[in-house]
Amino acid sequence: MELSWLDDFLALVDCGNFSRAADVRHLTQPAFSRRIRALEDWAGTPLFDRSGQPVTLTEAGRRFRPFADETVRRLLQGREEARLAAQSEAATLRFAATHALSLTFFPSWLRALESRARLGAITLSSDSMEACERLMLSGQAQFLLCHAHPAAAGRLDAESFRSVVVGGDRLLAVAAPDAAGRPRHALSDAEGRPLPHLSYSRESGMGRILEAVRAAQPAPVALDTVFTSHLAAVLRTLARDGRGIAWLPESLVAEDLARGVLVPAGDGRWAVPVQIRLVRPRTRQSKAAESFWTLAVEAALWRNADSAPESAATVAATVAEAEPSMEKEV
Repeated sequence: MELSWLDDFLALVDCGNFSRAADVRHLTQPAFSRRIRALEDWAGTPLFDRSGQPVTLTEAGRRFRPFADETVRRLLQGREEARLAAQSEAATLRFAATHALSLTFFPSWLRALESRARLGAITLSSDSMEACERLMLSGQAQFLLCHAHPAAAGRLDAESFRSVVVGGDRLLAVAAPDAAGRPRHALSDAEGRPLPHLSYSRESGMGRILEAVRAAQPAPVALDTVFTSHLAAVLRTLARDGRGIAWLPESLVAEDLARGVLVPAGDGRWAVPVQIRLVRPRTRQSKAAESFWTLAVEAALWRNADSAPESAATVAATVAEAEPSMEKEV
């Protein structure tokens, strides 16, 4: 059965005349009559009594009418809901962000951007760096917020993705304090003995960064990995319990350091500066996503400017021309 036959059926019910119903349906009368006959063949019984004028429904037709009405109504409703869903989907911004940045940087960064423009609906998937990369590669997220370092490469290559630096952070070596407030595990006191190390797994972006940095500049102390996780929050908890040294984002442990719950395990030489990058595909995205990208890049340019903010026109031109490298993205 063709669904258009139901509209033909209801038009004939309303008009009571084949000629007028055919005009309503923008068909010739013979073609309209063939479609009504085809519907009756599908139903297996006559639906209209053609013996008089106007034509009327048979008992079978009267039983069939409510189902035709409901089917057409539900189809129209479904089409409208599908269109609304498509519009809502197109207007929704879909982010992937690593766990640590979801907890620390993302809320305040988003709030600052919202002070400049209305953003609409937002969805956030918080996961490991490896899982976030999969979301980007499969097109399930429009933007990725992650830590990055020039020494550490990722899966999002420069040919398919572009990025902009939207913030900065540091990975600090921290440990729990002893009774005197000194680190229980101090990098300066190692003297050749291995220190318990709370490490990131390979699926963690920060794990990749630290691995790349140590490969380039081997640490002068031995580290004995006693626990591994891709979650910085888990390593933070274990570090607070005195289980070892962890390199944690300063944005995540700033309050712990201020309260003395954690203390630096070494001086500033052990800190690893990292970028916070917003990554997107190079392909054209929805209007909402493109507008957000322009807003985010403008905010980043103003934030990083050494002098007074550039004019809106200059910034817009810079946004249009900017193609930040993704060769060393994580």
